[in-house]
Amino acid sequence: MDLAAASLQPLPGGWSGQTFLADVAGERSVVRVYADAGHRGAAAAEVDAALLRLVRGLLPVPEVLELRHADPAAGMPALLVTSYLPGVRGDLLLPDLDAGGRRTLGAALGGLVADLGGMPQLRLGPFVDGDLRIGEWDLPDLEPVLGPLAARAQALLDTVTRRVLVHSDLNPKNLLVDPDTLVITGLVDWEYAHAGHPFTDLGNLLRFERDPVLTAAVLDAYVARRGGDPDRVLALARAADLPALADLAARRDENPVAARADRLLGLVIETGDPGAWDAGV
Repeated sequence: MDLAAASLQPLPGGWSGQTFLADVAGERSVVRVYADAGHRGAAAAEVDAALLRLVRGLLPVPEVLELRHADPAAGMPALLVTSYLPGVRGDLLLPDLDAGGRRTLGAALGGLVADLGGMPQLRLGPFVDGDLRIGEWDLPDLEPVLGPLAARAQALLDTVTRRVLVHSDLNPKNLLVDPDTLVITGLVDWEYAHAGHPFTDLGNLLRFERDPVLTAAVLDAYVARRGGDPDRVLALARAADLPALADLAARRDENPVAARADRLLGLVIETGDPGAWDAGV
């Protein structure tokens, strides 16, 4: 791709200030600039490209068109160019859906999470290179934060020993949806993907979701694909989301979502219930 000839416009959402819509002679693509590689370091672009190639055809993700490695001598960061996916961001679409629309989209979301939960990995850990080798992780001790709830949640999670591909940021902001059919056209932003617990993505998706219509549709579709009891599946999802919720809450001053996570975590700790909720959240 000739980026010099491309018209680049920042894309809202996703990677702040690093993702651009490119237009060359009427052909659209998306360019991710790895000026800040984040927690994956120099391998970030390679890992993202490898993940997209791994799941394309199984999940609605863009095609990798070009991967350019960083050139430190020239001061050039790595670039990842992918195809452009149509659709409206889920967080913009959801508020306007009626009950039927939420039920339809919820079923699609449950199926998407079930697909992710069926992609096995050998063990827990981060992806460290373009071959998707799994590295080591020092998991945080949640007992100082959650108290006795941490042990109860871990005991429940330990009843499921499989490890799967986890997107780890599966929320409406990172979903593209056809506004007419409510078909999911894209799952984007794989920056935090790793090998982890099968219920992590479901917990992430439902973290702030308490609409009974959407939630029931998600759980019914998930259970239809993966089996289990909806109540137990939801309990596993809430337990699996606690580490991410605690991590997000620790950054409460950074953005409104982190502040909201802090309020929710406080309620969870106060009640001892991972599914706790009130209007103040």
